[in-house]
Amino acid sequence: MGSPASVPGTVETSPTGISSLGDAFRAMVRNGPANVAVRDGHRELTYRELDLASDRIAASLRANGAVKGQLVGVVIDRSTHTPAALLGVLKAGCAYVPLDPAYPERRLRHVVQDCGLEIVVSGAQAVQGCGLDALRVIDPTAGDDAGEPPAVEIGADDPAYVIYTSGSTGQPKGCVVSHGNVLALMHSTLPLFDLSTADRWTLFHSAAFDFSVWELWGALLTGATAVCVPAETARAPEEFLELLRRERVTVLSQVPSAFRALCRISGENDRDLSLRYVVFGGESLDLDVAGEFVRRTAPRAPVLVNMYGITETTVHATIKFLTEEDLDGKGVASIGVPLPHVAITLRDRAMRPVRVGETGEMYIAGAGVAQGYLNRPELTAERFLTLDPQDAPRRFYRTGDLGRMTESGELEYLGRNDQQVKVRGFRIEPGEIETALREHPAVRDAAVIAHESDRGTMLLAHVVHRDAEPGRPAEAVLRRHLAERLPAHMVPRRFLFLPELPLTLSGKLDRAALRSLAGPSGNGRR
Repeated sequence: MGSPASVPGTVETSPTGISSLGDAFRAMVRNGPANVAVRDGHRELTYRELDLASDRIAASLRANGAVKGQLVGVVIDRSTHTPAALLGVLKAGCAYVPLDPAYPERRLRHVVQDCGLEIVVSGAQAVQGCGLDALRVIDPTAGDDAGEPPAVEIGADDPAYVIYTSGSTGQPKGCVVSHGNVLALMHSTLPLFDLSTADRWTLFHSAAFDFSVWELWGALLTGATAVCVPAETARAPEEFLELLRRERVTVLSQVPSAFRALCRISGENDRDLSLRYVVFGGESLDLDVAGEFVRRTAPRAPVLVNMYGITETTVHATIKFLTEEDLDGKGVASIGVPLPHVAITLRDRAMRPVRVGETGEMYIAGAGVAQGYLNRPELTAERFLTLDPQDAPRRFYRTGDLGRMTESGELEYLGRNDQQVKVRGFRIEPGEIETALREHPAVRDAAVIAHESDRGTMLLAHVVHRDAEPGRPAEAVLRRHLAERLPAHMVPRRFLFLPELPLTLSGKLDRAALRSLAGPSGNGRR
């Protein structure tokens, strides 16, 4: 019998005297005011210039009635204005709510209503395009005067942002993350890397995806440069590869599916890349793909780092620096060991600790655990629990992820204990898509599953049309219907039309039967 599968970690918070992200950023301004903080294809800002730009936005927010603790929307394409807007909101004592302009208007309106947003930082044109023109708009590009920065005392427990994730009940839910949560992540994680002010990090992900938190603050709290990747470039591997070369990027964060697409079009001249680290998260990492990239880029291959985490535990909770021995193996990479600021325990269905080598659900405690879900006290109580481990009662987040601890003390990710799936790093509740499908008058029932294909994980929708309708609804019609309600990453790639959904003997949906219907090719066509 092994010992209980629990990794306590050493919980740390933030450097002494720094309780807010604004204070941490100002320390970097003092250390290197002339260093380039952020750049895009059109302009760049030094740390001093970014400090002044964010002060101007903070002053404008306060002048427009924003108060400490208020939620403020941010709708900006990835550019030098993005860090200025996010910093400005935080310096005003507010918390930012990222609103991706690519999301459908219906979803954005739900977030605005759920948060009670009254103010948004954005260009007027972007707001109109999102249908949010009723909000008071602060234009981050307006005016040249810095304005007097507001004197707001901000503590570690004050909210920094609210990011929305997919919800099983048909509506997304907002997770509230504090300044202290983010500072704990950075204070715990960044010393594990060999970083300097000479590094150049990509801002590859939308601010509505929590990987952006690691990218932005990883760069700004080490005095490095954040290189903005336009959304259209992020979707075009050839253009993105060229950007990596042109901008001499040294730190790249990727979900494995995006990295797989990048590897398909790269070649022998990968040795021209300046990459020092490639950090993975959001999905299981295929060791074959990672190993091939390292072999192609040798002898200047970057260090590959596999990390695991979720929005509710502030981006990252574990880390694994991959070795040559790891990359020579097959299958999926280990997710490593807990970061110093968190603790992870594995429990069975009765919430009893499991032993080494046994499968259990991962519960995460420590300084990374978020405050909870906005306006959802019942769901918060269900997922954020106080457990009584051997040392003392602590607050844990129940992840729903299954794992196993090896004899070496590392964790292996084994999937979900519910229907939640991950596609391109996004957490998706199939129930939210199914609810949207059933809203179409021609759809009687629907079920959505994740299916593995040769191009990675994809969503496959099984649809039962109403008997009263002549024939079945066209796939294009359902796509348009979903695109009006859901982000693009939640629209299934394939649709399969059935007379009835398969059920088990107990009358429940038979998801195993659905997976067999998709067939080995993964194309989902019938």
